[in-house]
Amino acid sequence: MSLRNPLARAKGLGSAKDGTGHWWHQRLSAIALLLMGPWFVILMVGLIGADQERVRAVLAQPFTAAVLTAFVLSLFWHARLGLQVVIEDYVHGGAELLLQVIVKFAFAIAAIASLLAIGRIVFTA
Repeated sequence: MSLRNPLARAKGLGSAKDGTGHWWHQRLSAIALLLMGPWFVILMVGLIGADQERVRAVLAQPFTAAVLTAFVLSLFWHARLGLQVVIEDYVHGGAELLLQVIVKFAFAIAAIASLLAIGRIVFTA
């Protein structure tokens, strides 16, 4: 005996088996942001009024650069996952696919640009 309705059985459609992984990624990135967010705010407040050389020197430290890189990647990953859910819930048809592709490319480009900026600070400081 199957619990699937006859139409679903005939079409062979079922669970995409993707929701649990998406949910876990969203929660893990949120936890990472909760842990790194206060560090980032304290770092930025500490750099208020500092000259460019001081900012570069602080950001070029290996620990700071590593945590900043993790923060940026977590931030963009979390935001992309959140926008994906919003688009899935509220946009339908061809516009949904187009927006999903735009969001993925936009966040990928933004993450790459951020990582390049961090790399430039680290390697030219």
